[in-house]
Amino acid sequence: MARATGSPRSPNASRCSDRTIVNQQHLANRATPLDHEQVHIQRGPRSGLPVIVAVHSTTLGQAIGGCRLTTYSRWTDALSDALRLSAAMTDKCAVAGLPNGGGKTVVAIPPGHTLDPAARRAVLLDVADTIAVLDGIYATGPDVGTGPQDMAVIDERTQYVFCRPPEAGGSGDSSTHTATGVVAALHAVCESVFGSPQLAGRRFAILGLGRVGARLARHLAATRAELVVTDIDTSKRSVADELGATWLPPDEALASDVDVLVPAALGGVFTPDTVTRLRCAAIAGPANNQLDAPATAALLHRRGIVWAPDVVVSAGGIIHATAVELHHETSQQAAARVLRIGDTLARVLRDAARAGVTPAAAATNLARQRLQPSTDTTSREDCR
Repeated sequence: MARATGSPRSPNASRCSDRTIVNQQHLANRATPLDHEQVHIQRGPRSGLPVIVAVHSTTLGQAIGGCRLTTYSRWTDALSDALRLSAAMTDKCAVAGLPNGGGKTVVAIPPGHTLDPAARRAVLLDVADTIAVLDGIYATGPDVGTGPQDMAVIDERTQYVFCRPPEAGGSGDSSTHTATGVVAALHAVCESVFGSPQLAGRRFAILGLGRVGARLARHLAATRAELVVTDIDTSKRSVADELGATWLPPDEALASDVDVLVPAALGGVFTPDTVTRLRCAAIAGPANNQLDAPATAALLHRRGIVWAPDVVVSAGGIIHATAVELHHETSQQAAARVLRIGDTLARVLRDAARAGVTPAAAATNLARQRLQPSTDTTSREDCR
């Protein structure tokens, strides 16, 4: 991990550390127990915006997780997201067989607040200084609201960053590799549910046409699958027109009669209410934290809907980026690891069927095994 461990601290680290470190005692009154190793909250000195970095676990190695820059009505909602997403990242890394733990950076933008280029740069430099304080236990990459060029700005102040642009020595946009991993997962789901991995002729509904969702739509259209697509941004309807896909409003697309539902936007879409309206046989997509609560997995299970855990399905981008930038593997080696998402998901679905539990429970069991190496009888290399 040449860029991620054992390097000198940023010259600004001590100055930043005097500003803000929120320990577990500050969060003790939260409704759920805090099992994170560290949570740092800082009011950015340049931007004035809340910068939150949550480190959930370093049991397997350096914590990694994206930098989310998006609007929140309350900054405490951003804190909740950081805690939830960093914990999910620990499971994602463990299930993927990565020698890393989970973390997350979230910056809360107030409603109606617009970042011009100068303000955006100020936010990213605040993020960089907050990460530098952690002295290498956490590295960040792109997430909702950020991309490779933003990682280049963060790289100006701290080396603990990945998915920088190729011209800056990074692996670039991770959406291609995330989409590749989702396609591998869709093959595994179709084989498990329908008895064949073929995608041609299957009917898919893609909820969200961002970078990953649009790539998935184009790939599935090329395989001659039938497509329903949607996005809250109606300008994305041009993708439907380009591909000959059926465009529906988000609520209608969610409840459309399809073989596989592919959530590809923000999380929390599956709730006790929405589960009752689903008309799909399976769900597999790149959106993080798709369930509003863990108990919703059981509701899907009781309805006979196979839910492919998002910690498995969405791991392609992080697998590729860490393999290339942190572990210095070739692009071919990294691509092979991404394709193994299909094998991992197939294992999770088999384990769930054999044990009579939900796929979510089977994925959690696999993660716990890998977080306790002494009790894991499968080598990490075999898992990847």
